[in-house]
Amino acid sequence: MNTNFTFTIKSICLDENYHPSDKTRITTNFANLARGSYRQANLRNALKMIDNSFNALANWDNPKADRYSVELEIISVDMDIEDNGQAFPSIEILKTNIVDHQTNKRIEGIVGNNFSSYVRDYDFSVLLQEHNKDQPKFSIPDNFGELHGKLFQSFVNSNVYKQNFNKTPVICLSVSDTKTYHRTENQHPVLGVEYQPNESSLTEQYFKKMGLQVRYFMPPNSVAPLAFYFFGDLLNDYTSLELISTISTMETFQKIYRPEIYNANAVAGKSYQPNLKNLDHSLTQIVYDREERGQLATEQAKFTEEHFIKPHQTVLEQWSANYVQELSSIA
Repeated sequence: MNTNFTFTIKSICLDENYHPSDKTRITTNFANLARGSYRQANLRNALKMIDNSFNALANWDNPKADRYSVELEIISVDMDIEDNGQAFPSIEILKTNIVDHQTNKRIEGIVGNNFSSYVRDYDFSVLLQEHNKDQPKFSIPDNFGELHGKLFQSFVNSNVYKQNFNKTPVICLSVSDTKTYHRTENQHPVLGVEYQPNESSLTEQYFKKMGLQVRYFMPPNSVAPLAFYFFGDLLNDYTSLELISTISTMETFQKIYRPEIYNANAVAGKSYQPNLKNLDHSLTQIVYDREERGQLATEQAKFTEEHFIKPHQTVLEQWSANYVQELSSIA
């Protein structure tokens, strides 16, 4: 059997003229913004928010807060698992690039940031739901997330990843509203104050299957901690500008999609539990339909089951059983 799936990378600029491709998950943060009659204003306003946030954090030698701007690339990863030229859209991530208008230099940022995956939709909206249907107590299926985790690690280990990106990905997500986070004494000049959760979340366990560890930081000017998923050493493997590009990009998305948490009018305290019913928050001037997003996630999960999981189930199960993670290759 084919033990090395073929990954193909495509890149497109995320700007105010962006239109999602047919293969893009519509629930993905940037694709959701680029829909409807307000699409161009949504994108323009979100990108301006990112630039403003970046300059507020990168405030050294930047007296007018206009030295930098952030350019975003959407990285789409197609996977051919049977070497027959029929690829499935497996992953979409964002890559940041920083433009320094003072030196006229373009600085490479971080790849990862937003994380979009059809197989993750399947795991949470089909596999997990069916496992718990009519059950008196919620539980996790055996091997939950293992196939997805191995597919992701296979991509990061692949030659095509290493040829296109210099560093391993960092993915930035919102915190869980079912956990309590406690402020520590640890503080980083860019990432801010570190928080620790009272227990592991399902998302944390799922991303661990992808080989990623997590730390929670509340950056300066922020009101709630963010979850940073990474390989290696988050605090020392990336430059300040690289980290700021991720913070400014992903906190902007969270202010739009989770305003109850990330655009709240009160700052997280020493002990903090996120609350999606928090009324004391402000809304951005960006249109977003959260209810529709939830409905589309189920549709995308069923699409994955029909076009990827079921047709290739035998190959995927054999590959997953034989896959050996080469830890040394992910640094």
